[in-house]
Amino acid sequence: MALRLLKVPSLATAVLASSGIYLYNRRLDFSDLSLIRFGRAAATTAVISYDYLTTFKHVDYGTEEYWALKSKVHQRSAERLRDLCCANRGTFIKVGQHLGALDYLLPEEYTSTLKVLHSQAPQSSMQEIEQVIREDLGKELSELFVFFEETPQGAASLAQVHKAVLHDGRTVAVKVQHPKVQRQSSKDILVMEVLLRGVHWLFPDLTFMWLVEEAKKNMPLELNFLNEGHNSEIVSKLLAHFTFLKVPIIHWDLSTKRVLTMEFVEGGQVNDREYMKAHGINVNEISENLGKMYSEMIFTHGFVHCDPHPGNVLVRKCPNSKKTEIILLDHGLYQILQTDFRINYCQLWQALIQQDMSGVECYSRKLGAGDLYPLFACVLTARSWAAVNSGISSVPVTLSEDVEIRTNAALYLPQINDLLNRVPRQMLLLLKTNDLLRGIETTLQTRASSSSFINMSRCCIRALARHKRSKSQSSRRRLQITLTEFFNLWRLSMYELFLWLKGSLFRLDFLLWEHSYTET
Repeated sequence: MALRLLKVPSLATAVLASSGIYLYNRRLDFSDLSLIRFGRAAATTAVISYDYLTTFKHVDYGTEEYWALKSKVHQRSAERLRDLCCANRGTFIKVGQHLGALDYLLPEEYTSTLKVLHSQAPQSSMQEIEQVIREDLGKELSELFVFFEETPQGAASLAQVHKAVLHDGRTVAVKVQHPKVQRQSSKDILVMEVLLRGVHWLFPDLTFMWLVEEAKKNMPLELNFLNEGHNSEIVSKLLAHFTFLKVPIIHWDLSTKRVLTMEFVEGGQVNDREYMKAHGINVNEISENLGKMYSEMIFTHGFVHCDPHPGNVLVRKCPNSKKTEIILLDHGLYQILQTDFRINYCQLWQALIQQDMSGVECYSRKLGAGDLYPLFACVLTARSWAAVNSGISSVPVTLSEDVEIRTNAALYLPQINDLLNRVPRQMLLLLKTNDLLRGIETTLQTRASSSSFINMSRCCIRALARHKRSKSQSSRRRLQITLTEFFNLWRLSMYELFLWLKGSLFRLDFLLWEHSYTET
C-alpha cells in the first residue's frame, strides 16, 4: 500500500511534466482558452451592467446632469466593449463591427467607438499562416509561391490577406483564416447568447437576441471561403453589364475552406477622398455607380453583398482602359432575398421616393413592421418622420435632422428592438448594408443625392415589371406591362434631364455672376 502511495507523486510529476512539454510545443495562449474568454466577457458585461444600474440613482431623469452623465456612461461602456472585442478577437470583433454600423439603434458613443474595430483586427503570426496553408494545401509556401509577403495587406476579424507571386509570374492575393477562429466561433456565440439573456433579465427593454441569431446563421457561411469564392463568381456574372465593376478572379486550385487565392487588384478605399483626388477619380461618379450596383443587387436579383464597409470597396483607374472602376472584395456574407420579400421591399422604396404614405404603411406592414411602420420608415431611410412625409427625394439631409435621428434612437430603443425582432431575418442584413452604404455616402458628401433616388427608382420599375410579366398568362397583359414600364422609365429619364438642365443653368448663372463680380 505504501509503495502504491509513493508511486502517486511520481505519476503526477510525470503527467505535469508531459503536459508542460505539450503546452510549450503547442505555444498555447491561455487567453484563448474558453474559460478565460468567457470570464473576460462575463466580467465586462457585469461591470457595464453595474455602471448603468448604479450611476443614475441620485440623478433626476431628463435634467442636463442626467444626459451628461448618461453620455459618459455610454462612452466608458463602449470603450469596455471595444477592449473586450480586441481581447477576445475573432467572432467578438465581427459582432462589434456589426454593432458599430447600427447608427439607427445605438447611441453615437457606441457606434463611433466600435467603428475603429475595422482597423484594429488582430494579425496571425507568419508561423500560423504557414501552418494553415500547409494543412489545407498540403505544400510549403516555397512550393506554391516564388514570393510571399510576410506583412499582410490587411487583417480582418476572421482572416488576413497577403500578397504573393505564383511560379508563372502572376500576382495574387492570398486570404488566410486565423487558425483559432473556426474552433472558437460556436463557443463565442454561445457565450454571447448566455450573457445577452442575462442583460435582458436585468434590462427588459434590451432584446438583442436577433443579433445572436444572425451570428449563428452567418458565421458558418463566412468561415467557409469556398462559399465566398462561389458568391464572387455569381455576383460577377449577375452584374457583368456594369463595366465599372471589378471582382477579382478566384484561383480554385489554391483555395480551400480556410485559404482563398484570388487575382491581386490594388486600389484606394472608397471613403478616401484624398486618394480619389490624387488619381483623378470623380467622387460623384463613384457614388452613383455604387448606388446602381446595390440597387440592382437588391431590387433586381435579390442577391446582396452585405458587408460593404470601406475596406471591402476599393476604387481605382483601370491600368488598361484608364476608366474608373469599383473593386468589390470579401464576398463571404450575402443575403438571398425571397421573391415576395424583394417585391414588397421594392414597392416600399417606390412609395418612400414618391411620397406615397398609404403605400409606405401598406408595404411596411407586409414586411412585418405592424403599427411601428412610421419607426420602420425612419430606420430604413435614416430620415425623420417629417422628412419621410415631405418626400425623402426632395428634402435634403440637415445636421439638425441627424441629431434628431440619434436622439430619437436613444429614446425609442425598446421600440426599435421590438421592431427588429418583428421583421423578417433577411431585413436585418439589409439594414446593416444600408447603414454601411450611407456611411460611405456621408464621407463622400453625396448622401440623398437625386441621382441615387433616380437610379433606385429605375431599378424598382424594371424589377416590378419583370415580376408582373412572370405572373401574367396573357400576351396582351405582358405587352401592356412592358409599355407601362417603358413609359415610366421614359418619364424618369425626362425628370433626370430636367434636373441636369436645371443644374447646368445654375452653374452657368454662377459663372456669369463670378465673372461680372471679378470685373467690377
